[in-house]
Amino acid sequence: QVQLLESGGGLVQAGGSVRLSCAAAGRTFSTSVMGWFRQAPGQEREFVAAISWNGISTRYADSVKARFTIYRDNAKNTVYLQMDSLKPEDTAVYYCGSADWWPARSADFGSWGQGTQVTVSS
Repeated sequence: QVQLLESGGGLVQAGGSVRLSCAAAGRTFSTSVMGWFRQAPGQEREFVAAISWNGISTRYADSVKARFTIYRDNAKNTVYLQMDSLKPEDTAVYYCGSADWWPARSADFGSWGQGTQVTVSS
């Protein structure tokens, strides 16, 4: 499995922007589907965005469309989540995960990192 490490979270004001990074270790990164998920206290883990191995195909949750952008740099073994126009309801721990094929169901993602906290104040 791919080992993942998320970073870039923090405290931001509503309307602000944050870029999350997920660094991966392992030779399979460049052929893996990558995704971002989030989980707020007391809630289930929620799908946010996914990107195919070559970066051509992307998919977003309706709640983040036009605000978040997922992209990857396979040469750096890193996937990013650019989050703009942040809202208080975006507050959560954000995780990245990997899957073996596209399109992948949410349940197909695994190899989770430890997550990074994003807190949006109003």
